Amino acid sequence: MLTFFNDSHHAHAPVFEFFRGERVPCFETPARAEFVKARLIERGHVLCKPEVDSRAVLAKVHASRYLSFLEHAWRDWTALEEGNGQRQPFPSVWPVRSLRSDVEPINFTARLGLYSMDNGSPLSAGTWQAAKAGADAAASAAAFLTAGERAAFCCSRPPGHHAGPDFMGGYCFLNNAAVAAQALRDGGATRVAVLDVDYHHGNGTQSIFYHRADVFFASLHGDPMTEYPFYLGHTDEIGEGEGEGFNLNLPLAAGCTVPQWFEALETACLRINGYRADALVVSLGLDTFAEDPISKFSLQPDDFVRLGARLGKLGLPTVFVLEGGYAAAALGTNAVNVIEGFEGR
Repeated sequence: MLTFFNDSHHAHAPVFEFFRGERVPCFETPARAEFVKARLIERGHVLCKPEVDSRAVLAKVHASRYLSFLEHAWRDWTALEEGNGQRQPFPSVWPVRSLRSDVEPINFTARLGLYSMDNGSPLSAGTWQAAKAGADAAASAAAFLTAGERAAFCCSRPPGHHAGPDFMGGYCFLNNAAVAAQALRDGGATRVAVLDVDYHHGNGTQSIFYHRADVFFASLHGDPMTEYPFYLGHTDEIGEGEGEGFNLNLPLAAGCTVPQWFEALETACLRINGYRADALVVSLGLDTFAEDPISKFSLQPDDFVRLGARLGKLGLPTVFVLEGGYAAAALGTNAVNVIEGFEGR
């Protein structure tokens, strides 16, 4: 399977994050993508650089003022005070409930809070460069399918599925799966399905397409009553307006068994079959792995082969987009297992 690899991902390398009240080294690191790259090369897969500029597609899935903020955030941060280049900015105030979000403040920290759903997405000097190149990789993978190919893999970081129309969160800044889905629509696909198999609900992707019938979104994930992102991912979220009936959430209890997980996958696949999609985008989160440090499912490496095989049976042109997975050393094996399961190797 052809892989579009984002060489610029190294530019996004924050040093630390806050986890359970403590300052800790970032879980989402450049090593993640490098482990996947190494295993892809070892197993004979072809890697290509992104060739498509995603700006036109980004403007259809993200708000213009959010894109502008993100592109210039590091410049604005370092201009505030000498020494900020060696500091990581974090939001400290958010426009919740009765507070206004329609007016963009001048204050940088306030704007950072306006465009953040949490304080778990640390910025660094190259965040925009890395995230934009990841979106370019997703758009390039979609263009490859539009040209008639069966499948492509977008191997990039930072991940994207928590990034909504106008906010970042959960290590995500630009929504690569949404970019791929919109690019497929722009390329002529009448209906696109997005399947999110990350441990955490793809709240950003759901939010982007929640009112649309041309993109069906399905997600199996940890129950938001106890698992991040907490405030989205329940079964009663089925879409609104034209999108009613085109959103499917399959929350699962932390610690659910492998058979239970595959039963939920089967439910999602049957719904995708019924949707009669022209193409599929898979948000390939691999933090369902039993040894993942921040997740609570129990899939083993061979289970990812089975996952790929089941997705292959859908018979759809498919873009795989790398999302979460923080047992970094195992990430490459698990990613390649999905791809090769899909290909029937």
